[in-house]
Amino acid sequence: PGPFDAFPMVAQYFDELWPAFLVSLYRVVVAMLIGTVLAIPLGLACGRSPRADAVFAPILYFLYPLPKVVLLPVLIVLLGLADAPKIVLIAITVFFQVLVTVRDASKSVPEQSILSMRSLGASRLDIYRHAIVPATLPELFTALRISSGTAVAILFFAEGIAGSTGLGYFIVNAWALLAYPKMFAGIIAMALLGVILYELFDVAERR
Repeated sequence: PGPFDAFPMVAQYFDELWPAFLVSLYRVVVAMLIGTVLAIPLGLACGRSPRADAVFAPILYFLYPLPKVVLLPVLIVLLGLADAPKIVLIAITVFFQVLVTVRDASKSVPEQSILSMRSLGASRLDIYRHAIVPATLPELFTALRISSGTAVAILFFAEGIAGSTGLGYFIVNAWALLAYPKMFAGIIAMALLGVILYELFDVAERR
């Protein structure tokens, strides 16, 4: 079907798409939350502490270029075929993207800002709260927006290869059955999932 014929297919297959959409949304949101929560404090520590950076930087440089999708077979063996391997795979991907960004952003905070706060009697917690964290927020939200697209791509791969639920499975199953209108409906729904995540980060950044 052409583009104008494909969009009505979303309404036609809505009863099948909606549960798959919710499953995929749950997986990607939980995974991004886990990856981000773990990455931010470690990224701040590596960026502001040369000792911590000396410990974690070699590990980071070794693991960051590794395509995380190659870990899917290992995660399936360890965690089975349910939600866990898909969530962990996306969380690992998001973790490294956010970690690298936050580390570099916190490292680039001007030292004059830190020294001026110390001269006014600010504690370490005050410096992080009022200088370092606000300075890293723009780069953090940029990383999260980029990560949201990567997360949806990883989700499609994981659900299509090792799943029986979610939009990835919906698309791959329709493709295998040569049900192309149904396949395009799934693709549009997955694109909508990516748009929703991207816009949520935009709203959060403005707030």
